[in-house]
Amino acid sequence: MSILLPRRGEGQPLSSQRRRGPLPPAQTLLDSFNYAFEGIIHVLRTQRNLRIHFVIAIVVIAAAAALGVQRIELIALLIVIAFVLVAEMINSAIEGAIDVSTTSFDPNAKLAKDVAAGAVLISSITAIAVGYLVFAHAVAHRSARLLDRVRDAPAEITLVTLVLVILIVIGTKAATGRGTPLRGGLPSGHAAIAFAGWMAATYVTGDDHRFLISSLTFLMAVLVAQTRVESGVHSALEVVYGAALGALVTLGVFQVLS
Repeated sequence: MSILLPRRGEGQPLSSQRRRGPLPPAQTLLDSFNYAFEGIIHVLRTQRNLRIHFVIAIVVIAAAAALGVQRIELIALLIVIAFVLVAEMINSAIEGAIDVSTTSFDPNAKLAKDVAAGAVLISSITAIAVGYLVFAHAVAHRSARLLDRVRDAPAEITLVTLVLVILIVIGTKAATGRGTPLRGGLPSGHAAIAFAGWMAATYVTGDDHRFLISSLTFLMAVLVAQTRVESGVHSALEVVYGAALGALVTLGVFQVLS
């Protein structure tokens, strides 16, 4: 559940996609449901952020089922998921209504859109907090048996892992003939080392702080990878390849040597 700042103007405005003028009244209860589903489908088709939230919701629910979270935790997840989706839909509806009623820049219209966007931001932050609290307990419980085997792993394993990752990065760049060890080419050395550090920190940290340390180091690794793409040094594919390389090599070394 990551934070997605709402962006105005995604897709086509609601006003340009719906017929102008008053909508026909619902003749039956079934018509009311049809209109509601039509609105959901329309927003999913035109609003990128809602599609991303929708995919994240599916992943979160699947992860909750796989980890076997408790009923009360599942209820909390479903509530915050609905909270985020509803906030995003209301934000889209407000933007569409403002676009219909305003043809020129209006400070009050901008303020209304900003307030609606702020509601989405608050709902997203709340969802992240709830998701962290739920999955921190579930993941820590499930991963304890696996990670306990290497909790007391010596620092030499981490050192060997980082050296091995660097050698593989250099070898891959030499084979492809692109970039230097620290700049450009396939894969991203910065991303590989950052994600190798994340995986190593996850393995060597004790039970009490494992999930917290793993989350923080993963966030820092993602930020390192993001800077390589934004600076134009690497493409997204090169960064993803480097991240996967660093994480998988570290995972393999710890499994073998521990």
